[in-house]
Amino acid sequence: MPTSGPSSGRTYPLGAAVTLAELTDDPHPVLARLREHEPISWVPALGAWLVTRRADALAILRDPETFTVDDPRFSTARVVGPSMLSLDGEAHARHRAAFAQPFRLEAVRERLTAFVAGETDRLLQRLAPAGEGELRRGFAGPLAASVVTHALGLRETERVLAWYDAIVDAVDRVTAGGAVTAAGRAAFDDLREAVQMTHPPELVGDVAVLLFGGIETTEGMIANALAHVLEHGAAPTPDAIEESLRTEPAAATVDRYATRDMPPIRAGDLVTVSIAGANRDPATFPDPDRFDPARANARLHLAFAAGPHVCLGMHLARLEAHTALARALECLPGLQLAAPATPRGLVFRKPPELRAVWS
Repeated sequence: MPTSGPSSGRTYPLGAAVTLAELTDDPHPVLARLREHEPISWVPALGAWLVTRRADALAILRDPETFTVDDPRFSTARVVGPSMLSLDGEAHARHRAAFAQPFRLEAVRERLTAFVAGETDRLLQRLAPAGEGELRRGFAGPLAASVVTHALGLRETERVLAWYDAIVDAVDRVTAGGAVTAAGRAAFDDLREAVQMTHPPELVGDVAVLLFGGIETTEGMIANALAHVLEHGAAPTPDAIEESLRTEPAAATVDRYATRDMPPIRAGDLVTVSIAGANRDPATFPDPDRFDPARANARLHLAFAAGPHVCLGMHLARLEAHTALARALECLPGLQLAAPATPRGLVFRKPPELRAVWS
């Protein structure tokens, strides 16, 4: 974890008081305080500058020359090696180009709409007779895993889910200042062996990060959207899903490293952009803590980031979420939450469980 930080003598008392527990359990009150009083604040618990205003977040995400991912400390790269997520410039463009065409909007619709619908119905038909169940790992997770493994030409979804669990846990631990776990290393070794059957060795890290997005954040996106729609009695419209992404993005933060001094930030400092904070910036979103499925500008959220690293899989994620919510409310009549579904997570946020009942 970086040890640099303020050098001008300026203090950041609100940032100094922030704990990892707050950011994991319920970050929104502390993010609101920081956004108002210390929008770029040194947070010792993260060893990073935490950026909470939308305008600042956009400026950083759109400036890879000043705020880069290409640093040996980058958490995901420490687990899976170089990939489009941890490279900038020509190397980033080369890695991303290998996957860009299949994940464009029209290609996703043409290639994957039927598969997503079929997998959604298969999972819901298996759940329906019980009249109750847990819909995060029982529905959202398996759907996300099945779709992305199919999209990437992989097989053995259950093994992929186990690998992804270990890799995501390793990334989380590294982000919190720990070391890469043995389980994370072993999982990536197994993934590498499987991926090299269908992709060049250089792209193994890219497949791993696409699995992150395709499983971890898509599972979270679906689970969070289901929770929001059921809690508020909202229709599962595309606008409601965008508002869910704004209110509780599945990926709460993204990291960059400063390449030059940008006071108060110094070259080499870790800069953590709070997507969760930017998405509730009242300068863009009036009454930002309120879930409003009719919010006119909800699509201005940064849940898929921005700039050259904007999420490659956003069209597929939206297709899955739209299909999952619409079909769940059709196939599980009277669907409602059986217990509160409160999201948790330092980097990746979703409810630990999404228990529901239906008739």
